[in-house]
Amino acid sequence: MRPYQLITIRECNEPLLPIPPEIFPFVLPHPYEKLGAPYGERSPFYLREGVLKCLLTAQEMLQEKRPGWRIQIFDAYRPIAVQQFMVDYTFRELVQAQGLFLETLTEEQRQGILEQVYEFWAVPSPDPATPPPHSTGSAIDVTLVDETGQPVPMGSPIDEMSPRSFPDHFANSEVPDEQQFHQNRQLLSKIMVMAGFEQHPQEWWHFCLGDQMWAWLVNQKNPDMAAIACYGAVA
Repeated sequence: MRPYQLITIRECNEPLLPIPPEIFPFVLPHPYEKLGAPYGERSPFYLREGVLKCLLTAQEMLQEKRPGWRIQIFDAYRPIAVQQFMVDYTFRELVQAQGLFLETLTEEQRQGILEQVYEFWAVPSPDPATPPPHSTGSAIDVTLVDETGQPVPMGSPIDEMSPRSFPDHFANSEVPDEQQFHQNRQLLSKIMVMAGFEQHPQEWWHFCLGDQMWAWLVNQKNPDMAAIACYGAVA
């Protein structure tokens, strides 16, 4: 169990609403749907009502700082079944990358690879008290595109399982390109946090608002606040 999963959830029952594609460009085809993730009739481009309002605020702030730039949506709502699919997919990919075979893994190897998987993927828990963040409809993976619609360089792709994914990985670099990566990440983080979101400590692209991780991060900054979560898993 991760520390943020100890946060109390008091579900507010806000609806999931579609993210408007006329305002926010989507990464298409959706990367997890392309792999065969079981969304069924659900869409990954949905957020809780209050979270969507704050995302719109972040977009307005971005326009003030960089006219024509937009927040691009990589992923938002993720059913628990999709979370399980991606955990299983990542596990298989790591097994193959390490020159191993699923059929002959030792228990020690299996546990070691699972630990690597869960460094970047939340456990697909069906327990209402410990939902994966994206399954609440209040976590979102985003990047930026410029006025021409081209991706703004961030120094590493979304979902990369490496130290480059940490938000401040390039903070102390003296390489001009890497300094620009850091500035772009800082811009994304600034507008999202000013709009009410909190940023995942290990992922430059992941932001949340109102879920357990958000409340835990808020409490780390303000120990006297005792924030709780208002979004649980959406079936």
